[in-house]
Amino acid sequence: MSTSSIRRRTTAFGTAGALVTATLITGAVSAPAASATTPADGHGHARGWDREARGAAVAAARAARAGIDWADCAADWNLPKPIQCGYVTVPLDYAEPYGKQIKLAVDRIGNTGSAGERQGALVYNPGGPGASGLRFPARVTNKSAVWAKTAKAYDFVGFDPRGVGHSAPISCADPQEFVKAPKADPVPGSEADKRAQRALAREYAEGCLERSGEMLAHMTTPNTARDLDVIRAALGEKKLNYLGVSYGTYLGAVYGTLFPGHVRRMVVDSVVNPSRDKIWYQANLDQDVAFEGRWKDWQDWVAANDAAYHLGDTRAEVQDQWLKLRATAAKEPLGGVVGPAELISFFQSAPYYDSAWASTAEIFSKYVAGDTQALVDAAAPDLSDTAGNASAENGNAVYTAVECTDAKWPTDWKTWDRDNTRLHRDHPFMTWANAWMNLPCATWPVKQQTPLNVKTGKGLPPVLIVQSERDAATPYEGAVELHRRFEGSRLITERDAGSHGVTGLVNPCVNDRVDTYLLTGKVDARDVTCAPHATPKP
Repeated sequence: MSTSSIRRRTTAFGTAGALVTATLITGAVSAPAASATTPADGHGHARGWDREARGAAVAAARAARAGIDWADCAADWNLPKPIQCGYVTVPLDYAEPYGKQIKLAVDRIGNTGSAGERQGALVYNPGGPGASGLRFPARVTNKSAVWAKTAKAYDFVGFDPRGVGHSAPISCADPQEFVKAPKADPVPGSEADKRAQRALAREYAEGCLERSGEMLAHMTTPNTARDLDVIRAALGEKKLNYLGVSYGTYLGAVYGTLFPGHVRRMVVDSVVNPSRDKIWYQANLDQDVAFEGRWKDWQDWVAANDAAYHLGDTRAEVQDQWLKLRATAAKEPLGGVVGPAELISFFQSAPYYDSAWASTAEIFSKYVAGDTQALVDAAAPDLSDTAGNASAENGNAVYTAVECTDAKWPTDWKTWDRDNTRLHRDHPFMTWANAWMNLPCATWPVKQQTPLNVKTGKGLPPVLIVQSERDAATPYEGAVELHRRFEGSRLITERDAGSHGVTGLVNPCVNDRVDTYLLTGKVDARDVTCAPHATPKP
């Protein structure tokens, strides 16, 4: 399922589903051959990496000279003034920097402090892969208190990664068909059910090739990291200040490996495990285990607030209500459109974000009390929302394209069947839904890459890592692994918490340290454990 929600691919994974008046200095970025490191990946790829490193340097130097033509954003982008928008041109294939080019949409809002307080641009990625970062400057227009101090020093810059939104968007299916409901129950009841899901996954992979074939082979995290360096150059920034959440942490890890000397400050929040052994098949299996744990956390909270929700005063009783609901929807979809697949897409918001705990419980409570319509309205697709449906399909296409192209996946169905059958026994909430979502990778129609060996390179400054202990979408071990790989990094752990995306929550122990790091570059002498942010109220 990745680092963002199945239904809400525009959240950060973040998602798993959330998510500037710069003086452009022509030539601020030099174009040395060493602008990107050549990873020693042990797979004979050095020559290819060299070509792509040189291509990235060429593209960055070109972007530094061109800058960005900032203008008011198009009305249908729904970004309030004074946010400004523009485009940065990048090569589709960095090994061919003078070949086909694509345009990436970027936006910005200037720092709110004085010219003397300004420290440059802070570039943001909310995750996915497949999520847009263009809402980031709205944290200033919305007067987010958590980000007020940082906004004084930085222009807030967002972008649509390659393939996303306004940046050469890709597609794998007709959006209206993609969102139609009800979908088949993700939990197979027979071998015939599995064969049907396998056929759908193969058909989806073929649709990606048919609709977006030219882009597919180039939809990788390393290419997006190179894009990020070109954006840095176009902004006139000698070094990158970066905030990445969910999948955005893996993008940051890859950027930090390819361009260690180009990093000024980097905050990564809710961390994808960067180990090659995890990207991406094993990472998704690990999610299934973590989601089950966080699902139980939510059920415990609902049970503790039984006076408000009347869903049972023990976890077991709340689970029984869920199983009854699921069985009812499996027998006959609610309102004709909400079956088990749609229920999982709706309810997974709770294990993703505890900000969704109360609203999810309230709708569940209404259903048990006899109000089916509230749940149908919340969980069913809106076929009249063609723009939203196109965005959802695009996000899913990018998610699939990046994860399937980034790494080699098992091609043998027996492997998938064995692993997911085993996991489902003890972790049934998400396992099969996640498996079918990722299964197009088993028959992916373009060459699958070998993941980069994420590691510390010359010039990499201390990186600040922020992670909640019980995160479902990006399990805690991922933060520990990146911390081990990035020498000098610092890890802030939010104890006894599990919301995905920590830096946007109100927790002074976390917020103050993020501000201090972004404003001064200073980190604590050792890793820090913070008490959890406030528990949601019914």
